[in-house]
Amino acid sequence: MQQPIAILDSGVGGLTVVKEVMRQLPREKIIYFGDTARTPYGPRTPEEVTRFTREIVDYLIQFHPKMIVIACNTATAVALADIRSRVAIPVVGVINPGARAAIGRTKTGCVGVIGTEGTIKSGAYEQALRELSPHVQVVSEACPKFVPLVEQGNFRSIETYDVVRDSISHMRTYPIDTLILGCTHYPFLTETISEVMGSEVNLISSADETAREISTILQDKRKLARNDQVPVHQFFCSGDPGMFKLIAQQWLGEQIELTPVVWQIPNIV
Repeated sequence: MQQPIAILDSGVGGLTVVKEVMRQLPREKIIYFGDTARTPYGPRTPEEVTRFTREIVDYLIQFHPKMIVIACNTATAVALADIRSRVAIPVVGVINPGARAAIGRTKTGCVGVIGTEGTIKSGAYEQALRELSPHVQVVSEACPKFVPLVEQGNFRSIETYDVVRDSISHMRTYPIDTLILGCTHYPFLTETISEVMGSEVNLISSADETAREISTILQDKRKLARNDQVPVHQFFCSGDPGMFKLIAQQWLGEQIELTPVVWQIPNIV
């Protein structure tokens, strides 16, 4: 039986990683868990986020995954090391891949980072960027209003534009040429963020880069799916399944038309 890749997030944001994994690794089976009942993780304490992440990982382990992907920047920032110490399979976060891509793209040496309160407060991106390039200038901004917009499926509206403008337009006063979308929910708002920041600013989605890292690790460990069997993906959410399924179908589009999907409700919360 094909071992799946387990991907978890505080809500629908990790679907941005799912979409890239489906595109780059179409033979891989995915088990996804979105903790939509307890989203957002950003304002929560590190202890809470760590506990929630442990609970989800304990739930996902029953499916015997070959890898766990923490597709939540807040959970990556505070719980990655803890989860790695608890399981015997590779655990991938979303911060280091995004930081590497940003350092590779910036010309001015000034990188912006937007994320949840928890991610920005942790300083995880700043640390990852400075380890790669000690003299990089980092401008960080917490955007707590973004995740609720995405969880409601409100990607493009006047309200969304106003929220994004009010949250990040001041960052244009810095010589930022590269902006890390430091929350996997934020790619849902890419068009609006680009409108506010200007087309000359490169937007880095940690989702794209994380999918590449997943591929590299699985290839290195000779764990890539080799058969031609069409995988059946499983999606779990802890909150309203109707909204979750609607957003997932809208975001994944043709990707889930190509492969069968099973929608399920877990019993951990």
